[in-house]
Amino acid sequence: MKKSMKCILVAASLLLSVAGWSQEFPRAELGFDYSYVHYNPSAIFTKSHSLNGGGGTLVYNINQYLGLKADLQGYGSHTNTFFISPRPFFPSGAVANVQGNMFTYLFGPQIKIRPHSVQPFVHLLVGGAHSNVYANAFKSICTPRLGACAFSRAPSSNAFAFAFGGGIDIPVGHVVSIRPAGVDYLLTNFSNRFNNSNQNNFRYTAGINFNLGSHSK
Repeated sequence: MKKSMKCILVAASLLLSVAGWSQEFPRAELGFDYSYVHYNPSAIFTKSHSLNGGGGTLVYNINQYLGLKADLQGYGSHTNTFFISPRPFFPSGAVANVQGNMFTYLFGPQIKIRPHSVQPFVHLLVGGAHSNVYANAFKSICTPRLGACAFSRAPSSNAFAFAFGGGIDIPVGHVVSIRPAGVDYLLTNFSNRFNNSNQNNFRYTAGINFNLGSHSK
């Protein structure tokens, strides 16, 4: 009887300690990543292309599951070939190789499930994007020759952006997690004479996360 009671007490204490451990979660998570975007322009003037870059994320966890996320990414300069046949806004048509970069800054909620070995998450992020490619296209195509374009103002370099997706983190200790994959639908809204409206893009990220501080439920 005493042996059975001892076993029950040991098992109960183990269960309580595991439950207590499972309820712990980091106060914040700081991530650094590689980021790839397959960018899909909405106009036929230039083809879809790949953007490579990287950035970071910061998540403040409100509870074990819900956090508020900031996601900042930058992508290096890429050469875009614009081929524009004659049309009202481009009376003579145009051909130009234009360089441009892109940055995104997104914010929103993240939901994360925290079992012991794999931690899946989903997020819904809203913010903006910045790219100089369309302003550079205006300089390359419209300004060298009078009348090349039927408009006189350079397009805005800023646009609305939205991302929905998720991924998995794999803890390798209490402090560090590896992120093998994060996948998103990334919408950008560069709407101008060189691009019609929304661009439906694909984003992939991979990197490393650091847990900062801890909360207990």
